[in-house]
Amino acid sequence: MADLLSTGVSGLLASQVGLSTVGHNISNVNTAGYTRQITNFNARTPQFNGGYYVGQGADAVSVQRAYSQFLTQSVWSANSGQSRALQYAGLTAAANNAVSGSANLQTALDGFFGAVSDVANAPVDTASRQALLGKASSLVSTFRSLSSQFQQIDQQTNQQIGNSVDSINSLAKSIADLNGQIARASIGGAAPNDLLDARDQAISQLSQIVGVNVSQGSDNMVTVSVGNGLPLVNGTDSTKIATANNPYDSSRLEIVGPTGSIISGQLGSGSLGATFDFRTNVLDPARNQLGRSAIALTDAFNKQHAQGIDLNGAAGGAFFNIADPAVFDNTGNKGNAQVAAKITDVGKLGASDYVMRFDGTNWSVTTTAGVAVPSTGTGTAADPILIDGLAITVPSGVPQAGDSFQIQPTRNAASTMSVAISDTNKIAASGPLAASKGATNTGKATLGNLTVTDPTDPAFNTPVNIVFSSPTTYSINGGAPQTYAAGDTITGNGWTLKLSGDPAANDTFSVKPAGSASGDNGNALALADVANKGVLDNGVTTVGKSYSQLIAQVGTAGAQANTALDAQQSILDQATSAQQSLSGVNMDEEAANLLRFQQSYAAAAQVINAANTIFDSLLSAVRG
Repeated sequence: MADLLSTGVSGLLASQVGLSTVGHNISNVNTAGYTRQITNFNARTPQFNGGYYVGQGADAVSVQRAYSQFLTQSVWSANSGQSRALQYAGLTAAANNAVSGSANLQTALDGFFGAVSDVANAPVDTASRQALLGKASSLVSTFRSLSSQFQQIDQQTNQQIGNSVDSINSLAKSIADLNGQIARASIGGAAPNDLLDARDQAISQLSQIVGVNVSQGSDNMVTVSVGNGLPLVNGTDSTKIATANNPYDSSRLEIVGPTGSIISGQLGSGSLGATFDFRTNVLDPARNQLGRSAIALTDAFNKQHAQGIDLNGAAGGAFFNIADPAVFDNTGNKGNAQVAAKITDVGKLGASDYVMRFDGTNWSVTTTAGVAVPSTGTGTAADPILIDGLAITVPSGVPQAGDSFQIQPTRNAASTMSVAISDTNKIAASGPLAASKGATNTGKATLGNLTVTDPTDPAFNTPVNIVFSSPTTYSINGGAPQTYAAGDTITGNGWTLKLSGDPAANDTFSVKPAGSASGDNGNALALADVANKGVLDNGVTTVGKSYSQLIAQVGTAGAQANTALDAQQSILDQATSAQQSLSGVNMDEEAANLLRFQQSYAAAAQVINAANTIFDSLLSAVRG
């Protein structure tokens, strides 16, 4: 009777463990990171009874997770990729919204140059001039607004970097603490399944922020490294990372390791890696391109404006103001040198930022990406360092070996743009010179382009009379005869004139200063033509086209990010499906197991009841 009772009790207890495990699975069906658990049973050692063995029942020997390290790590890897793609797509969408939103720069440019054309049509009309200044202010506001939106996105990346670092440190400490708990709970040889799940879930959350590499130790503790191998968790110890200001630009956050060295570029996948990649590959180029457009407009419009005269009879001054390139010294510099940069050739101006380093004897220049930039000059005022349309000087102080400076030619240029004039009379709509042909001319020659080449020429304002003694010979103010062929340029004191058609003998043409209120619109027409003038890329790209390039580069980055997100989401879905097919809780399966263990529990109870009945019958027989 005792053997039968013991066998029944063993079945009862084993079924009870099975029921508890199934109940645990069902209760955690919605728990993130939970791994389905399985009860393993073994038959007890049978008892030899003469010529045969009699079974002694069963024991629940373990409760294990339905777990695959390979499938789990595949999910972690896919998590990193999907989180990176999601973050990158979100940030590029914000940049795309900035350049294509309501503050559309192309609309502002069209409105501005339309107002310039209106002044050309009515060069002395005060209302047209006032409207031009209004459109100029709107254009500047659009440039500054777009720059401000980019700066806000930059600040958001700083916040995300700071939040990510806090999360990484918190998760690393949690994983290290769980390592210790798991090691202590494993001393008896049993696996602490729920603690293992908690650790895996913490690693999964970490993998969304940064790519992880996980290795399992013999003591059930794991070692976790991130990025390019930075050890983050080793046993019960965790390494803290931190944020620090960029050594050049204090408005930017970088990530530093335990030794204080910058590791921002070593973080690889995950949302944090995406934030740095976006900042380097999308945001900075977009801000630089916007500033490049602002500089191009300012330079081209100011140069043409300077060639005209205003209603006061004065030469045109600057129409727009914009700051010189920004220069930042490295916080680790030992010397006291000061570096300055100016734009000397907008046509050669690129969209890169630069780092200039001193080796103790010479200066060298690279882009911030580390690409060497050919340069000439020593950095003195008489011999500036020339690179990509920039002139860089060291006007004061003495550098020490290892000192470096970062130069941002265009990054924040749009935010510094302003309208330089407020008086409508100072709009230089008139050309400084006016050309006319004689009333008695008999030839077919008509006036072509009158171009100012040097308004500082001492004889620039001297009236000139051009007389053709024959169709192929002319003189200026009675000077020496000069030969002429169709299409030749006639050159005067700081100006050139082209004719269209053939002149006849005794034809005359004159060039003289235009009156300040004469109604001349020569310079206003030239100012309107700035919209169509190639300024950037060695005179190939207009201001409007440079903005179109900005829209295209941000839009392309956004489209690529969305494509990558779709691909990474598919990879994550596949990895998760494979992992959940093994480790996930299936309610239909658990319902079947519940019924199975209920039945085995009830059957074991019947065995105990049978043993009890037999025992009672035996006692009754003995008493009887």
